[in-house]
Amino acid sequence: MALKPDLGPHDSLLPPLPDIKDDNIRIQVFTHRSFFARPVHIFEDHPNDLSPDNEKLEHLGDTVLGLVVTRLMLDMYPGLRVGPSTKIRALIVGNATLADMYVIPLISDACDDVWRSSLKYKLPDKLRLHPAQALTLRASTNVQADVFESFVGGLYVDQGLDCTQPWLSELFRPYVELAYNTVRMQHGLPSACAPPSPPPAHNQFPARQPLGHTDLNVTETTVGHLGLFNQHLQKANQQVEWIYSTHNPDSDDGEEVDTEMLKGIKTTPVWYVKVVVDGEHFGKGKGNTKKAARNEAAKEGLKKLGINV
Repeated sequence: MALKPDLGPHDSLLPPLPDIKDDNIRIQVFTHRSFFARPVHIFEDHPNDLSPDNEKLEHLGDTVLGLVVTRLMLDMYPGLRVGPSTKIRALIVGNATLADMYVIPLISDACDDVWRSSLKYKLPDKLRLHPAQALTLRASTNVQADVFESFVGGLYVDQGLDCTQPWLSELFRPYVELAYNTVRMQHGLPSACAPPSPPPAHNQFPARQPLGHTDLNVTETTVGHLGLFNQHLQKANQQVEWIYSTHNPDSDDGEEVDTEMLKGIKTTPVWYVKVVVDGEHFGKGKGNTKKAARNEAAKEGLKKLGINV
């Protein structure tokens, strides 16, 4: 499926194509492997006879493109989860979309004529191909997508990410928005009119806190007392032991309840637990499940560690 966002009349919103300054890189970008017809089933080129075609640049460009588009998606939709994000990115960087960036065939209902709109960047037209295969290869969706990725890789090698990222971000912003709404509708959600305003960049990827740091922000507490307690014990490499019981150790009645009898009368048991860290009692709790009881005990354990939540 090719994404076709509105890029204005005659693709007027398309950002200018950057120039690759190095002549050798530019020639390699547009050299298809068919041009030299080299063997393909070899492990490695000889250092003095490296392959002059664009396959390696295409491989590199694919990675650069994935990086830039993923970061752009995070900037535009910081709350997007990984599963939907993966689907959105696949739509954006898929061969059908990349190929459509240069050639759009339009078929008129009134006649059989095939009209072509603006050729956009016209990258396939610049390909050096084997003459016997040129017509077929230039019309191939895969070849059209590959030359775009090759151009991205060549631009990255020529001028680095500082030049490549701004161009790709401007180019793909409308594609990200369209893909985002497409996947939203696939999930049964209404289309969003515009991307939400992203939070300040420094809040999206907070710095790692040093070990032993106990100042907690709101997001840390969402893991629950038990998860947070376990995290701190693991960091300190401390041994923890959970001791369960079905009777309250603080009550005068020390007789333990028969759990088989509780099952027979369909009564939900109450679990009591003590947490012991490196042989020292750190807390206790109770709950209708073992996990709930551990969470209560962990809350006391956090206080003993000097962590208030």
